[in-house]
Amino acid sequence: MKRRIGDVVMLILIVAGVVAAALAVVLTVSVTNAQQDTKNDPKYATMDKGPASIDVSKYPSDQQTNYKVFASRCAKCHTLARPINSSFALSDEWERYIKRMMRKPGSGITSEDGKKIFEFLKYDSQTRKKALYEKKLKEAESGKKGS
Repeated sequence: MKRRIGDVVMLILIVAGVVAAALAVVLTVSVTNAQQDTKNDPKYATMDKGPASIDVSKYPSDQQTNYKVFASRCAKCHTLARPINSSFALSDEWERYIKRMMRKPGSGITSEDGKKIFEFLKYDSQTRKKALYEKKLKEAESGKKGS
């Protein structure tokens, strides 16, 4: 009887291992396909050719930590150059972008990660992309006044 239970447990572990391996392959293929699908898309070409990292050594320590989350999560599906060089600067732009990325299969971006990525990109936009941020903010405010 004990031997039979042991055999059943072993069979369950083997099946679980096979399923986990198959899932890992499917997720890897999905991410690779997503990267290839956008790799040659002209709307991403300009962003992907720009700088692929940011010197955050002068950023506050919490933003340096958030940058590490951003770099590790976002590089799973596309180059870091894409968000770094994008024209997004306002909080609502980053919020929509991050929510969309969180829904992508295999992104691995949890709600907690999403908040850290958002805080980093918001801070970075107000610091490194300050001129773009202020221009877009002014445009958004004048658009609200004209409505």
